[in-house]
Amino acid sequence: MSQIGVDQWVEQSDERRQDYQGWTAPARRLFDKLAPGGRLALFLLVAAAYPFFVRGSDVRVGITILLLAMVALGLNVVVGWAGLLDLGYVAFYGFGAYFYAIVASNQLPAHWPTWIAIPVIVAASALLGALLSLPSRRLVGDYLAIMTLFFAQVFVELVRNFERLPFVSDDLNLTGGPNGIPGVFPWELFGFSFNTFHRNYYLALAFVGLLIIGLHNLNDSRTGRAWRALREDTLAAEHMTTPVNRLKMLAFAVGAGIAGLTGTLFAAVQVGVFPNNFNLFFLITMYAAVILGGSGSIPGVVLGAIAIAYTPELLRDPGKAGWLFYIGLVVLLVVVVRRWERIAATVGGVIVFGFIVRVVASGIWDEATMGEANDTFISRLIDDWVLVLGAQSDVITNYAFVLAVVGMLTVVVASGWWKIAALIPTIYLAVLVWENKLAFQPSITRQLLFGGVLVVMMAVRPQGLLGTKRVEII
Repeated sequence: MSQIGVDQWVEQSDERRQDYQGWTAPARRLFDKLAPGGRLALFLLVAAAYPFFVRGSDVRVGITILLLAMVALGLNVVVGWAGLLDLGYVAFYGFGAYFYAIVASNQLPAHWPTWIAIPVIVAASALLGALLSLPSRRLVGDYLAIMTLFFAQVFVELVRNFERLPFVSDDLNLTGGPNGIPGVFPWELFGFSFNTFHRNYYLALAFVGLLIIGLHNLNDSRTGRAWRALREDTLAAEHMTTPVNRLKMLAFAVGAGIAGLTGTLFAAVQVGVFPNNFNLFFLITMYAAVILGGSGSIPGVVLGAIAIAYTPELLRDPGKAGWLFYIGLVVLLVVVVRRWERIAATVGGVIVFGFIVRVVASGIWDEATMGEANDTFISRLIDDWVLVLGAQSDVITNYAFVLAVVGMLTVVVASGWWKIAALIPTIYLAVLVWENKLAFQPSITRQLLFGGVLVVMMAVRPQGLLGTKRVEII
């Protein structure tokens, strides 16, 4: 906000100088110096080289990242730019996937060529998005979210139960029911079949690049500026003669079209579609990518998709998962505490606290140190510090987890040395729960990690990693 007697350029310069503080300042300064075209070229160059340095199975992970980036970029149009809380977005993704699976498999007697199927599916998805936007003329906020969430659940139930069309022969199985549609054909364009992971990876990468270019130009256009005005204040935008309803419909249509396109590629890569592919957890995953990277930021959404999609792969390997967990603790410590003398005091306090707990617990209960440590370098290193429980470890770790959550909430609301005092036992409890339970249950760990990262991000940096800080005038 401009101040009286302060030149606007000087004020912006001061804000930029404040932004370039902290241990991430050099990276942010270098990133901001690159033009948008240079950033995109650098990203595409690194992404194109990725398959040459990884195993074949990791190329599949790269495809998952790119698909999540594509669908998250579409969601960013609706949520990040237009400010519409669409919880039914996953249905457009599923609609595109099922549509392609029906016309490009043995579900129907006739198979559509890819060059016909893709434009038709994208147009149908955009039309479906425009139709869903009609209630948004009257519904906003929580009411719009409830309505769109209902649409997503209806879609899942339809594909799970709507196996046959009425008044059609019983031999026609449209959606496959709970078993889904297997045997989906790959994309074939200009006589070229995308039937390998490497080919699909570069196809998805090309689409990500085209989407980034197209959405960047759209964001800088009159429509993009109107969307942002709609997001900030719908009533004010309407009083400025902005076509609010038409903009809402356009945002839904563009986002749904991108989701439908991504769904077709997903169905071809997976060689099948199933109802559980489009459940509530995947909706949360998409929103996590947008929120973590920064709602409204194209580079942020791509970065968020990379972080969200690659993290589960790290958790499959106990060694990598351990490194990820402890690096996350260090980053959390630096972000929350910030001042180096307090960071040193916190680390020292955690070490002393751990030894005290171990001595007291082993003196009271023999089973407190009878468990076996994980077979990883870090676990062996701290084996004599953290409690590795024997019997009843599940019960104790459950209580420890609850206490760790309470401690984290206390850290968020506390300040000064009270924050340090709450952080010391919280870190120890987190390590205790990790070494005794979460390291052995990657699926639960992934969900907890998503929730924990989003909670911390909302408390420490609400705008996301690369999002823009907003100032609301009330």
